[in-house]
Amino acid sequence: MTVGYAIGILLVAYILGSIPTGFWLVKALKGVDIRTIGSGSTGATNVLRAAGKEAGVFVLVADVFKGYVAVALAGCLESTWSSLPFAQPYMIPAFAGLFAIIGHSRSIFLKFTGGKSAATTLGALLGMQAVGGLLTFGTWILLVATTKLVSLASIIAAISCPIWMYLVQSPPAVVAFSMAACVFVIVRHRANITRLLNGTEPKIGSKSKTAAGAPDDAQPEATEHKQEST
Repeated sequence: MTVGYAIGILLVAYILGSIPTGFWLVKALKGVDIRTIGSGSTGATNVLRAAGKEAGVFVLVADVFKGYVAVALAGCLESTWSSLPFAQPYMIPAFAGLFAIIGHSRSIFLKFTGGKSAATTLGALLGMQAVGGLLTFGTWILLVATTKLVSLASIIAAISCPIWMYLVQSPPAVVAFSMAACVFVIVRHRANITRLLNGTEPKIGSKSKTAAGAPDDAQPEATEHKQEST
């Protein structure tokens, strides 16, 4: 029965992560599909460009909350998981966090498209190891403030996360989660990496356009979204 509970928690975590807050909010406020705007992502940065600061902040908080709740639900049953084979502390919460970030990027509600999972990853980290999560978030804040490039800040914060988790002596399952999440977030930012190397990545505060009239720096990822949707 414990295995059944674990599977159920992982499914709940995936569905929580799949909730497309950014898509639904921009659809309600602007009547458009955010996946056709700017980068094509449903995350807070693209929402900020498409619908303004308040909408962007709301989606950021909501996406963090999704990851936190997924991990917290699994953590409430931590004593139950100890009877599982090869059980380790935080093993199921770590898997729940992973399922939540996959859900955010591959939402069942959006034909398996979505955002880049940086905020949902942060929520999962805060649920498992608050100090390491806050240090990761502080790294992101510092880099956003100095570079105005959210994608660069997210990539470097993702790289720093396993280091912070190791330094604060997190359980092995949490460190492993942070490493897997780091790779996942970086892969989801591959189009941004190309634009960063080309010097065409838009800074925070720049206006978003529809894919049909997108500036050159938004075209690669808009194309990527179209390919994912087919």
